[in-house]
Amino acid sequence: MSEVLLVINPGSTSTKFALWGREGCITEQVVRHSADKLAPAVADQLNYRTELIDSAIKPLLAGHKVVGVVGRGGLLKPMRGGTYRVNETMINDLHSPTISNHASNLGALIAHHFAEQFGVDAYIVDPVTVDEFVDVARISGVKWCERKSRGHALNIKYSARRAADDLGKNLEDTRFVIAHFGGGTSVAALLGGRIIDTNDALHGMGPFSPERAGALPLSALIERCFTEGVTKKGLLDELARKSGLMAYCGTSDVREVIKMIESGDPQAELIFRAMVYQDAKEIGAMGAVLEGSIDAVIITGGLAHSVEFISMLRPYIDYLGTIIIYPGEGELEAMSAGAWRVIDGVEAALAYK
Repeated sequence: MSEVLLVINPGSTSTKFALWGREGCITEQVVRHSADKLAPAVADQLNYRTELIDSAIKPLLAGHKVVGVVGRGGLLKPMRGGTYRVNETMINDLHSPTISNHASNLGALIAHHFAEQFGVDAYIVDPVTVDEFVDVARISGVKWCERKSRGHALNIKYSARRAADDLGKNLEDTRFVIAHFGGGTSVAALLGGRIIDTNDALHGMGPFSPERAGALPLSALIERCFTEGVTKKGLLDELARKSGLMAYCGTSDVREVIKMIESGDPQAELIFRAMVYQDAKEIGAMGAVLEGSIDAVIITGGLAHSVEFISMLRPYIDYLGTIIIYPGEGELEAMSAGAWRVIDGVEAALAYK
């Protein structure tokens, strides 16, 4: 029987899973969930989701032995990057009412469920709360506010390892600027594989994206907070999901925005160019963090599939040297690679505390 990992990546109304061998993906599927059957608190969705996933997995296991289960890391405490064994402390934190209510929080919980079923360990890899900031990166400018490390750490870390291999370098000796462009944007400076600085990809820093507002002029934002009818929840939702291309163009789908531009829409072209412009500025800023000594700028995420986006971005950043494009989010690959490194003894699993 071939040894495989069960890889779990929960989304808001679906759960993607895969069986992953040492040589790559064996099978990948998506289980769709009825929105009206999903509990408001994601932790309360566990039983409903695992029952559906279990039914889909069983026919695929013939000839395979599950040796580990790995799930998407959620909004946990700040931690250094790596592969973590799911433990009781992590499970308790993910059930806590104080943790942000995000679908990724289910990754470890679902992984733990199936790990118990198969009698193996459960893992998470490089969650969004990976924090390896240098001290100066934490300072915001006011005492009551500290800059936070929240970004697409899973894909960024995986891209760093991939680029180190492609360039024939040890990860510990690399200096990369890595930009993940998707519904949200993370642009990070990596030194020796550590994310020493990045914008807050959820709220508050960096360029606007297809869905998110990015950094905003403070006076206008403060005025918005005190506008009649605007609630905290509504404003946070607007800034995280209804801003960027969505606000200006009515869609967060870059392909649709490109069609608008090709049909002669000057507003769509201006907004798209502005997004690319801000993306380029953030890449340049992270180049400054690395003092201009950069092995490569790596562009990844779903938006890296767009020829129009890449061709518009390149003139701004070509001066930085080697540009590497890794289209896609690479989440399942990144999770499986991290778990295999632990199972095969390449690195030790970290303990969540």
